Amino acid sequence: MSTSAHSPVESSVPAADQARTGGTVTDRLVEANVRYAAEFDDPGMDAKPVLRVAVVACMDARLDLHDALGLSLGDCHTIRNAGGVVTDDVIRSLTISQRALGTRSVILIHHTNCGLESITEEFRQELEVEVGQRPVWAVEAYKDADQDVRQSMQRVRTSPFLLHTDDVRGFVFDVTSGLLREILPVS
Repeated sequence: MSTSAHSPVESSVPAADQARTGGTVTDRLVEANVRYAAEFDDPGMDAKPVLRVAVVACMDARLDLHDALGLSLGDCHTIRNAGGVVTDDVIRSLTISQRALGTRSVILIHHTNCGLESITEEFRQELEVEVGQRPVWAVEAYKDADQDVRQSMQRVRTSPFLLHTDDVRGFVFDVTSGLLREILPVS
C-alpha cells in the first residue's frame, strides 16, 4: 500500500489507458513542473550552500531530508545513493562540494529498515548471470547500519581529496519515529 499523496500508475495499466487517465508517472511529474514553473520566482541564489554543509544519505523515498533536518532551499548539498554509503562517486561529489563550492561539514545519514540490509554482494553475480556482464560497482550491502555509518565516516575522514574532514558526523534515521541517532566513530 502506498502512503504517498500521489497515486502511482500501476504497471499493468496499458499505455492507451495511461494516456486517457493522465499518462505515465513521468508525464505527471513534467505536468507538475509546468505548474511549479508558472509560480516560480528565481530566488537569485548561488550554487554554494548557505550552511556550508553536504549531506550524504540513502535514496529511500521515506527520507524527507529537508523537513527532517529543518533545511530550506539553498542550505546544503544533498548527495543520495542506495544505502547512503560513501563510494568513489560520493567522494567525487564531496570533493567538488568542498573545493569548488565551499562546504566544510559532512553529515552522513543511513536509516533503519534499509534495503541494503536485505541483499548481499551476490546481487552482482546474479546480474552477471542475467545480463552477461558483471557490474563494475560494488553493491555495498551491509547487515549493521551503525557499523556502515562508521565505515562511511572513516572513508570521508581518510580521503586525500577532501580539504575538511574535522566536522564529519554520522547518523541513523529511524523511519518509524523520524529521529536521528548519532553514531560515534571508532576511537
